[in-house]
Amino acid sequence: MNRKSARELCMKIIFEMLMNKEYDIKKLDNYLLEDEDTNTQKEYIEDVINATVNNIVEVNGIIEEYAIGWTLERIAKVDLAILQLALVEILYIEEIPYNVSINEAVELAKKYSANESTSYINGILGRFIEKTGIKNNE
Repeated sequence: MNRKSARELCMKIIFEMLMNKEYDIKKLDNYLLEDEDTNTQKEYIEDVINATVNNIVEVNGIIEEYAIGWTLERIAKVDLAILQLALVEILYIEEIPYNVSINEAVELAKKYSANESTSYINGILGRFIEKTGIKNNE
């Protein structure tokens, strides 16, 4: 499994947790047991899901702040899962440059969401990077 596939799996796990309204690290076990191919990216997958579960309130707060005029309930669930994943990578997975996280989020949106979602997701993440000064630190 490559990083792109691992990221896609993380998005699916986050989406499942979002739909079930239960952010629980135990969800990860089901996916890791089912697919032996995940072993090459197991550390990345575990880091992302752990960071999501442990920081979901902060991540959702950032989304609400930068999704001007939108509440979490109004954002399409797949878009919300993609935004949560991207922000977790940007904030908590240090070895991934922010621009890679944004680009991969846009690619996930192209694959799983509506056409207008790509610019929406890119806009939220871009505003966050600009306003927090992350762009200047890398």
